[in-house]
Amino acid sequence: MTQIRIERCSGKALERYIPELARLRIEVFREFPYLYDGTYEYEEKYLQTYLNCEQSVIVLALDGDSVVGASTAIPMQFETEEMQKPFLDHGYVLEEVFYCSESVLNKNYRGLGIGVRFFEEREAHAAELGGFRHITFCCVERPVDHPRRPADYVPLDKFWNKRGYFKHAELHTSYLWKDLDDDEETAKPMTFWLKDER
Repeated sequence: MTQIRIERCSGKALERYIPELARLRIEVFREFPYLYDGTYEYEEKYLQTYLNCEQSVIVLALDGDSVVGASTAIPMQFETEEMQKPFLDHGYVLEEVFYCSESVLNKNYRGLGIGVRFFEEREAHAAELGGFRHITFCCVERPVDHPRRPADYVPLDKFWNKRGYFKHAELHTSYLWKDLDDDEETAKPMTFWLKDER
C-alpha cells in the first residue's frame, strides 16, 4: 500500500472523479446497515448536486491515482426537502447548518485514521465558508434483529461521540432506496446527529 493522500475538491473539480465515486458508493453502501442496491445512473445523477454547488466539498482518499474513499458535505440550504424539513420544523436556520452527507471507504483501508480525517476536512471546509452554527449528518436506523446484521457489527456511535456529535432523536426523516433482495424502494428511517459550533 502506498502513502494515502487526502485531498479536497469542490464544484466542477469533482467531475473527473464521478465514475470512481459512483463505483465506490455502490460497493460500500451494499454493506450493512445501508444494504443499498444502487445503480451507476442514480449515483451519477446524485453526485451532480455536489458538482453544481461551489460551496460543496468532497474529501478524497487516494492511493496513487485510485479513489479508495470519499466523504461529501454541503450547506443544508442546498439539500433535499427530506433533509431540510426536520430542521425547519424545529426552528433551525438552514443557512446555519452544514450537512456532512456520507463517507465511503474501501474496507482494505479502514482503521488507518482516514475516517477521522474525513470529519476534520469537512469541518475545516465549513469553517472556511463561515456562518455555520451546527454541523450534522444522519444515519439509517435498522432493527437490532435485522437478518442481514453481521454478528460482529459495531455501530459507530462512540466514534461519532468522540468527534463531538450526538444523536438528536427529534431530528428524523425518511429516505427511499431499494434494499438488497427487495423488488422496490421502501422508506428507511433516518436520524440526525449534531455538533454545535462554538
